[in-house]
This record gives sequence, structure tokens and C-alpha cells, in this order.
Amino acid sequence: MNYLHQDLAAGRWHELTFFEQMGNIGSEVGRARKWQHKNQKLFEGAFARAHELLTLTIADKRWMNSLGELCRVKEALCDAYCGGPLYNSDFASLEKYFNHFAMAAQRRKENKS
Repeated sequence: MNYLHQDLAAGRWHELTFFEQMGNIGSEVGRARKWQHKNQKLFEGAFARAHELLTLTIADKRWMNSLGELCRVKEALCDAYCGGPLYNSDFASLEKYFNHFAMAAQRRKENKS
């Protein structure tokens, strides 16, 4: 399979904590939100990267206990991409969801220093 994130797909993604993975996905979701109605090419790219990273997170065996939530988040991401017809999902709400993980990852990093 051709990955947009070759180095991450090759194994580096599995070195990150759950909070770091989710925070990185959130960065791409934020980019998708930023470009959604401004630049279709950049929007599509950000969505594709978020989708791929979420797929890699779902495949990470460490998070099997969170598989249900991760699959629902992926479904909401795809719903937002399609305009929210099933769940009224949008990129702003998803970005807010993911930002909590990014903040937790940052706090953990600061506490280790």
C-alpha cells in the first residue's frame, strides 16, 4: 500500500503514545477545517492524511481496548468530509475533540522534563 506518511507507516507511528498519535491526527483535522471551503486540494490532502493516521492508530495493537471509539471517530471524520449527512459531524468539532489529546501529550512531555 502507498502511504502518505511512509516513515510513520513503516513503524515510527507505533513508537508514539496514544495521546501523541491522536494529537497528530488532530493537526491534520485542523488543517482540513482551515482549508475546507478555501482550497479543495489542500483540504483533500489534509483529510487524506488525517484518515491515514487514524487508520494507522486503529491498526496499532496497543489500543485494541479503544477500537470502538477509534472506529466511531473515523466514521465521524468521514461523515464530516461528506458534509455531515449522517451525524452532523464537522471538522471544527472534531478538531476540538482531538485538541484534548494534543494538550495531554504536551502535559506528559512537560512532566517528563
